[in-house]
Amino acid sequence: MRLSLATRITLLRILLIVPFICCLLKTNSQDLALSTRVLLRHLALGIFVVMAVSDALDGYMARRLKDITQLGTFLDPVADKLLMTSACLLLTSQRAHVPGYLIPPTVVVLIIGKDLLLSIGFGILYVLTSDAVVRPNFFGKASTMLQLLMVGAVLLGPEASDLLPRWGQFARVLWWSAATSAVLAALVYIRDGSRYIEAHERATGRA
Repeated sequence: MRLSLATRITLLRILLIVPFICCLLKTNSQDLALSTRVLLRHLALGIFVVMAVSDALDGYMARRLKDITQLGTFLDPVADKLLMTSACLLLTSQRAHVPGYLIPPTVVVLIIGKDLLLSIGFGILYVLTSDAVVRPNFFGKASTMLQLLMVGAVLLGPEASDLLPRWGQFARVLWWSAATSAVLAALVYIRDGSRYIEAHERATGRA
């Protein structure tokens, strides 16, 4: 099977999650020198930026080359969810968090919970209608963008706070905004899914 350029970029994003996790898991290791731990955090930030940029790039390439495939359509959101889930879980853990920027568990539960809820809803929608088309809404796009900014702000926190004393407050606003937008996105998706099921049932009844 031929893989499109966009799909190859998406697969690269998935593969980069492994070194990203490995770097974060070592950032608080007492067996390493402080300079090495800082270097690993910066490396994790660099990998994260590459993945975030490639996320926009693969979508652009697929549209530009008119080479949108079912595999790419499936893998793209999977790559996004794997990245954000691993980043959120690590940055809220004692082992891999950034000192002074420990993301509250509530934020992580809301962000990951939204994705789990939507996955379950997607399955229900497919079972009931034999079709499931997910159309991104404003809050969904805002949630994704805020999550990316949140992770970047946290990873850059110690250095940014030296230049901008209010950086910590900015990061906290970002993570609560990301959590709030995730909840709103879930509510909109639930509403749209319910309407889609109702419309399908009416159409089936008329048939």
